[in-house]
Amino acid sequence: MNASVSPHDIQTARRSLDSAATVIVLTGAGISADSGVPTFRGRGGLWKNHRPEELATPAAFARDPRLVWEWYGWRRALVAACRPNEAHLALARWAADRSGVHLITQNVDGLHVAAARDAGTVLELHGSLFRTRCPGCGATRESRESIDASSESTLPRCDRCGDTLRPDVVWFGEPLDSHVLGRSFELAEQTEACLVVGTSGVVQPAASIASVAARAGAALVEVNLEPTPITTSANVSLRGRAAEIVPSLVG
Repeated sequence: MNASVSPHDIQTARRSLDSAATVIVLTGAGISADSGVPTFRGRGGLWKNHRPEELATPAAFARDPRLVWEWYGWRRALVAACRPNEAHLALARWAADRSGVHLITQNVDGLHVAAARDAGTVLELHGSLFRTRCPGCGATRESRESIDASSESTLPRCDRCGDTLRPDVVWFGEPLDSHVLGRSFELAEQTEACLVVGTSGVVQPAASIASVAARAGAALVEVNLEPTPITTSANVSLRGRAAEIVPSLVG
């Protein structure tokens, strides 16, 4: 356990979570750091001289789907080599063993789903690298195969309508899935406790989920390496690595 985290704070946080009939867990990139998930920005913030903001857009996909898929194929290969860490696994066990626990993640790395006994307990706000969606008919499917982006003709195609598939992730300028977002805020308004792990607290609208829960009276527990905008609203804020702290809270 991180020496800077006091046993008293751990006990206080755990009591808040244990005594709650319902708990939402909101996670961000920090929970996957111990799994070795790399930043998608690549060395120096660029990938082949392209910024992410230039590739992760509907306009970029319409203009050059081969280039966009080449980038996502690279990202998928890197993330596919990563495995759920102790924080992912502890939360998956917790959600499976007690009722009223719901996992909400901003991450697209699929590690919560990989750890979960029931993938239905995970709400992926920003989608998943390992799902595709058809821009034409809207069909989605799990997809872990390697991507052949050597030409447009080799890109993934929809079995239903034949359109070129895209990654099922939320791109810049796109709204979040209304069902997933609406369900997340509904849970936030009803929950008795909210555990926030490894999120910067600045990406909207996901960052508002914790504040909605706090305003509704939920106990708010934060786990992060450094203070965030959520810290001032938290009942307990624990500084350290998610893989070290989270199992002590929910194990």
